[in-house]
Amino acid sequence: MTLVLDASVILKWLIEDPSCEPDTDKAIALIESIVNHEQEIIQPVHWLAEVAAVLARLSPQTASDDIGMLCAMQIPTSDDPTVIQRATTLAIASSQHVFDTLYHAVALEHEDATLVTADQRYLRSALPKERIISLHDWQP
Repeated sequence: MTLVLDASVILKWLIEDPSCEPDTDKAIALIESIVNHEQEIIQPVHWLAEVAAVLARLSPQTASDDIGMLCAMQIPTSDDPTVIQRATTLAIASSQHVFDTLYHAVALEHEDATLVTADQRYLRSALPKERIISLHDWQP
């Protein structure tokens, strides 16, 4: 199975504060499985910019190094126009931001892909709730 990880999961790898961020241990296990080539990943094209925007605000002292590390991972992205169309439809149906629905759309448009999210608000509103799982429920 291929995974799509939204920014809420990726940020847990980088902030690593279990007292403030539940399921940090699962996020770290997930990144280790990707780094060790045990788990495949594909991301929407905007993922790095979204993560960088949050890091610049929450962790300015490490943001540049963190983004450099993520760039070095050379994570594949999907820029298929059908992903944007699907994300737009999901955003309208779920009243969520397109930047959030792009992750889910990548999962839905790629065979055998599942979105992993720590964003419970999105998880509750996601339509359809196909191929989406909470980080809390993810098992290696």
